[in-house]
Amino acid sequence: MAEIVTVSRKAHFNATHRLHNPYWDDVRNEKVFGKCNNQNYHGHNYSLIVKVTGEVDPETGYVIDLGVLSQIIKEHIEERYDHKNLYMDLEDFRDLNPSAENIAIRIWLILRDKLDDRLSLRIELYETERNFVEYSGPELIK
Repeated sequence: MAEIVTVSRKAHFNATHRLHNPYWDDVRNEKVFGKCNNQNYHGHNYSLIVKVTGEVDPETGYVIDLGVLSQIIKEHIEERYDHKNLYMDLEDFRDLNPSAENIAIRIWLILRDKLDDRLSLRIELYETERNFVEYSGPELIK
């Protein structure tokens, strides 16, 4: 019987965004998003924890080589998002409000495509020390 283990890798990126719904008027945007609706944008020092769960390989002792996971995160997430205006610089959020929830989903989708299907993936994205979201893929809420 193979043992199932979760390994984690922490990463960081700094980015700006604006929470704004273009279909709403300024009053409603201000009421719902408050300071996060600032027309000149605002930034966060995001902390990202990528958790990968799977069987421990009996030959290597790894679920996944953390050096490989680190490189995937650096190449596909940190280099993509770091020091960017998420709304203006990236196609990812041209038509999608760059909330922490939506950023986490995008990150999950990017990383899911880079990992072996036998591994499960969970994302924790910290927008601040006290505000964070978790995403582990599409699920139906019951």
